[in-house]
Amino acid sequence: MENLKNESIISINNGAYIFIKNYYETNAANVYFKKLFTEIEWRQEAMFMFGKKINFPRLMAYYGDGASYRFSRKTFAPSPWIAPLSEIRHDLESDFHYSFNSVLANLYRHQMDSMSWHQDDEKEMGKNPIIASVNFGATRQFEMRHIQTKEKIKFDLEHGSLLIMLGETQHYWQHQLPKLKRPLGSRINLTYRLMK
Repeated sequence: MENLKNESIISINNGAYIFIKNYYETNAANVYFKKLFTEIEWRQEAMFMFGKKINFPRLMAYYGDGASYRFSRKTFAPSPWIAPLSEIRHDLESDFHYSFNSVLANLYRHQMDSMSWHQDDEKEMGKNPIIASVNFGATRQFEMRHIQTKEKIKFDLEHGSLLIMLGETQHYWQHQLPKLKRPLGSRINLTYRLMK
């Protein structure tokens, strides 16, 4: 659907994005959440800072066609694709005509799981990486912040929603998923990307 891509692109200062609140309708999103929760090989990854082992505040898994992914001083080798991840990749590539060869899956188990401010600008993803973020489960607020102007953009990433970050976004904008104080259920986030 070429129109779906072109009509949905929102230009911002030094970047662009596509946001579709209900990319997957509720029944399909429910099915995917259950499959992904049980079929993905979730792992507790950790990094070393100042000589101490620190667990990432979420569970993770990385799948792809062969390209490794390195961030936070760790290298992740991809596991072979599983059916639900391949199906979602097919939908994204068919609807938007972008190519993806890997996906980083994150399981936020509760409101205290999070991701701090960062940019996905690793050289393995090329000059202007396209990152498609598909969301299932509990709604979490996703924040973007321009590194120079400090302008902020916030999204409620709901069950079945899709956010695609485009253009120069990763060079000029940071993003985070902050912790919450109120109790909240689990959320699965899939970030599809093209590793060079």
